[in-house]
Amino acid sequence: MSAWRLGDIPDQSGRLVVVTGPSTGGLGHHTALELARRGARVVLAGRSPSKVEQTAAEIRVEVPGAELESLTLDLADLTAVREAAHRAADLGPIDVLVNNAGVMGMPSYLPTVDGIELQLATNHVGPFLFTGLLWPQLVEARGRVVSVASQMHRLARRAPVGDPRVPAGRYQPWLAYGETKLANLLFTAELARRAAPSGVTALAAHPGFAGTHLAANGQYGRSSGGVASVLDGAIKLMSQSAAAGAWPSLMAATADLPTGTYVGPRGPLEFAGRPKVTRGTRLARDPDAARRLWEISEQTTGVHYP
Repeated sequence: MSAWRLGDIPDQSGRLVVVTGPSTGGLGHHTALELARRGARVVLAGRSPSKVEQTAAEIRVEVPGAELESLTLDLADLTAVREAAHRAADLGPIDVLVNNAGVMGMPSYLPTVDGIELQLATNHVGPFLFTGLLWPQLVEARGRVVSVASQMHRLARRAPVGDPRVPAGRYQPWLAYGETKLANLLFTAELARRAAPSGVTALAAHPGFAGTHLAANGQYGRSSGGVASVLDGAIKLMSQSAAAGAWPSLMAATADLPTGTYVGPRGPLEFAGRPKVTRGTRLARDPDAARRLWEISEQTTGVHYP
């Protein structure tokens, strides 16, 4: 296919899209902005109601008539995920779910209230549960699930298929992050296989090297002040914009692509540029690892789908 552009996004009027992790200036913000610009009803699902409202206000500056709704969602807390999904049941059929929220590079091992390492909980286990609880609404719309992965999945030496409540050796933050991004791709592959009869499609995307606050927030719990500002500024100098980083997610959410497709930037090392269809590592395409991760995720969350 020819090189994809923002102008290729078709009219989204009448479609309902849920975007997780819509922090102002991040990938979720720009994903939601472009879909709202084209008429979609967009649900901004984030942990902090005040930050979600800030993003909504920013979107309305550019799209005054944007049809936006807010949903409080803390993916690191499985009880909170269930509560959010219960509230989302009133939204109606969901055309697109963009599992964008994530945390990166937590400097030390931090278990959640459910006893799961924070990166794995937020980046995979929580989204697995959230997707499963929204499944009837996705099936009703014959919808699409887009999982935002990362080139960092290439760091992973193994799939996270052990008990997620038991630390697997010495904690290494960036390897742990890479495993969660590998999990996003394995989840997408297995969901694509399982969901085929339902008409729901599963795709993944990665932003390349995008100038978001994710690394600074992960390392220092903030994006500004002292060394956090230095790191955040350095990333922005070396990277493409967050708006451009959202292009692969937007292509995955709206283009006519087969289930299981993975989208990333077309530039050198897939760091930047307009999006294209790509593929992950051999481990990311391992059907046995995908099946095992799915089984572990079902056991951990108690949700079974499709």
